[in-house]
Amino acid sequence: MSTDTTASVSTHILDTSAGRPAEGVAVRLAARSGRDADWRALGGSATDADGRCKDLPALPEGTTHVRLDFEVEAYFAPSARNQAEAQQDAPAHRDSGTGVFFPEVAITFAVVPGEHYHVPLLLNPFGYSVYRGS
Repeated sequence: MSTDTTASVSTHILDTSAGRPAEGVAVRLAARSGRDADWRALGGSATDADGRCKDLPALPEGTTHVRLDFEVEAYFAPSARNQAEAQQDAPAHRDSGTGVFFPEVAITFAVVPGEHYHVPLLLNPFGYSVYRGS
């Protein structure tokens, strides 16, 4: 929960190649207090059946930057080849040599105290998009 002295963060992942939430993706949260400060690992969670992380750690007071690290390779590993082969314009093997081009997605953003930041990740084996949601 956000207070006047801290920001709060939530996220969810949608697998746009399958048209469904991405379940079981590990998400790590880190924060720092100033652009030259060291990152402090805060912990993590995994997405539920709705693709949401409902139990991310709270941000410490003074946080100015947040990083979400999404471990997506394991999510796509069992099904990436089948999904890619099913798409005529997306062969299973591209320049990466695997069915997943981005094995990890790291999103860094600035925060201000008292604000809530919902950061959805739209994901497929060959690309991703993020935005500040509500």
